[in-house]
Amino acid sequence: AGGRPPAFDPVTYKRRNVVERCFNRLKQFRAIATRYDKTALSYQAMIDLATLTLWL
Repeated sequence: AGGRPPAFDPVTYKRRNVVERCFNRLKQFRAIATRYDKTALSYQAMIDLATLTLWL
């Protein structure tokens, strides 16, 4: 009928924002990678560099 699910946890819901922001930042790198990289190896290398850049 809508509304919150029965097992709503406010603490978990607050942490969801961090995960969503991380995925959005990775999508920015993916847009650059898909424009220029044609092979799977090049694409994976770009994702690895993006995650390292975000981590550091």
